[in-house]
Amino acid sequence: MLIQGIDEITFGAADLERCRTFFLDWGLSLKQETPQELVFESLNGCRVCVAHSDRPGLPAGIEADPTLREVVWAVADPEALAEARQRLGGQPGFIDQGDRIGCTDPNGLAVRVQVTRKRPLVLDCALSNTWGSRARVNRPSPAYERATPIEVGHVVFFVKDLAATTAFYEERLGFVVSDRYPGRGHFMRCAPEGGHHDLFLLQLPEPRAGLNHVAFTVRDVHEVIGGGLHMSRCGWSTELGPGRHPISSALFWYFISPAGALVEYYSDEDELTADWQARDFSPGPTVFAEWAVKGGIDGHTRRQVDAAAPSGRFMTDKPKG
Repeated sequence: MLIQGIDEITFGAADLERCRTFFLDWGLSLKQETPQELVFESLNGCRVCVAHSDRPGLPAGIEADPTLREVVWAVADPEALAEARQRLGGQPGFIDQGDRIGCTDPNGLAVRVQVTRKRPLVLDCALSNTWGSRARVNRPSPAYERATPIEVGHVVFFVKDLAATTAFYEERLGFVVSDRYPGRGHFMRCAPEGGHHDLFLLQLPEPRAGLNHVAFTVRDVHEVIGGGLHMSRCGWSTELGPGRHPISSALFWYFISPAGALVEYYSDEDELTADWQARDFSPGPTVFAEWAVKGGIDGHTRRQVDAAAPSGRFMTDKPKG
């Protein structure tokens, strides 16, 4: 059985109106709306649901709302779903709804599996010219006024028991460890071949369960920047970014989300195969970010937040002392 990434996530939150505005600004499409729930979609049909904390049937949270209540993983076909049913049967909180099965992971999170509802996409993305490869000829790179995320690319949780939670995803769902903070964190991809991580589990010195962030894949670094600038113009607060992760090589921009914790635009992560050997890292600021802008970039001035607005002069157009 191969998990094919995230098909759907559900947040629990009380302020649905603020979440509605946020995710529309984020670039998702609103597909359904009731007083109890909002259902958004990304470009490929990956769903982001925001349910009112009091909605009947909402799985229990691993921490107080707002937070992520449920993650639904994708498989390719009914045969793979049948295998997932066998692997998850007997686990705590096991449910079988026919087209969706699941259980509760060791961290208390509702984990589900279904045949994917995402749509295949062919997208025009930026090409990069390096010294050794000139892939972009007679063609400027794009600039984006805003982002339209492709899908939910990964989720990151604080866990109470790193070893037990990692073993669950390895043994029950076939995940693979890509890189490690020994004893502290595991970056995991859902298949031997794929992007650097679909799931990151992080155990704090004083372990607790909680959401760290949800990450949305966009086309390229230019869309990370365009999306971040748009969110800034809309008045949403940056936590960190733009910046670059050394471990996965991805370019990122994190924003504070009214649905819980943080959300991230990212692009250009490493692609791995079964030949990849997991590496060990010591947690630290230079390992998390090769470089990053604290507080973000102002969407109007296009400069770091609180920096002076551009004057229109060339940078070297200054009187000589």
